[in-house]
Amino acid sequence: MLIKTKHKRTLLLNVGVMVVFFLLLVGCGGVRSKPSESAIESVKEKQDTATYYHEFEDILLPKELKIDNRSTYVVQAPGFLTGVLALKGRVDRNSLIVFFKNNMEKDNWRSMGSFKSPRTSTILLFQKENRWCVININEKEFYTYVEIGVAPNLDDAESGLLK
Repeated sequence: MLIKTKHKRTLLLNVGVMVVFFLLLVGCGGVRSKPSESAIESVKEKQDTATYYHEFEDILLPKELKIDNRSTYVVQAPGFLTGVLALKGRVDRNSLIVFFKNNMEKDNWRSMGSFKSPRTSTILLFQKENRWCVININEKEFYTYVEIGVAPNLDDAESGLLK
């Protein structure tokens, strides 16, 4: 009889714990709070930090792309910045194409054309008053690789450093 009583107590205790847990779960589910100002600012800040500028101050990059330092080379001198910025990330090629076309225009780059291969590679060509930018987007199995090359116009290069 003692064993049956212990078993009943354990069963009642378990059922009681489950009922209390259920009541807490249901009771808290109905509570709706208004988002605080700090929570709203945090969301806005995360949206603002979804992009960044790196070596080239007028070429916006998505946070999903990380710099590949081993493949990046940039030459900088007074009034002169050129080179190739290499990046990689797990990003869809088509979303990158849309991203760069939209944001390059916002930074006053003019689209001069593009080439999209059905087999994974896309080249975007942009120009500013004194520079060219070529963006090569290459989608592989695990990562999408992006190379951003910036070079001066030939007229400007002949008059200065690259003469």
